Amino acid sequence: MTGHPTLIDAIDALLPQTQCGKCGHPGCRPYAEAIASGEAINRCPPGGEATVERLAELTGRPSLPLEQPAQVPLAAVIREAECIGCTKCIQACPVDAILGASKQMHTVISAECTGCELCVTPCPVDCIDLIPHPSWQAADSEAEREDYLSQRARLGRQRFEARQRRLAREAREKRLERQRRLIRQNTRTPQGMTTTAPALQQRQRQMAVKAAEQAVKRAHSQLVSARRRDDAAAEHQAETQLAQASALLDEARDALAASQPR
Repeated sequence: MTGHPTLIDAIDALLPQTQCGKCGHPGCRPYAEAIASGEAINRCPPGGEATVERLAELTGRPSLPLEQPAQVPLAAVIREAECIGCTKCIQACPVDAILGASKQMHTVISAECTGCELCVTPCPVDCIDLIPHPSWQAADSEAEREDYLSQRARLGRQRFEARQRRLAREAREKRLERQRRLIRQNTRTPQGMTTTAPALQQRQRQMAVKAAEQAVKRAHSQLVSARRRDDAAAEHQAETQLAQASALLDEARDALAASQPR
């Protein structure tokens, strides 16, 4: 059963979704995949002993003491008067829970902060504090604390996955823009062209076609993957990327055809 998606999903559902990386993995889902492949179940300080016990019951493994001390739910707070607007904390936040812009004051959306601490180290002026999460402190009963943890996990997973999709989309858009610039550059006829320039321009246009073909191939693979996962949002994004990449390929091929000797 090791590595089976159903087991991974079940393990992931037990993790706190702080996306803090203290387990040694870049998020709770990667740690769930590692546990399903045999990694130790006691590397999640935010989950505490309770999470270890639940993982032990699920996986049939013996319960182990936590490798690091258990951590109460935290929230990051920026001392705004000291913030220089460098955006490093925004870039580090795995759940996009920090608002701000370059050279502008930043602030943490407390309700969406998972207390991962990843924003603290990059801060060049050390203006970020970690405090017990206000919602955790306000809980008056065990039931209210469990409700808070459940809500934090649900929101943390949603925002982490949304951020990963955004970053992937932005990376694809940057690749497409680079390919657009390459195609535009190679379709212009430079002034003062030497006798060897036409051959060089022809090779550049061939390279532009190959780059566009790769973009189409990547977009098609992403579309197939999204359909296999039955992920409607990812499928729509992949279809958009495929249409853009196909248009680029047509443009590159037209430019190459126009440069061919008649």
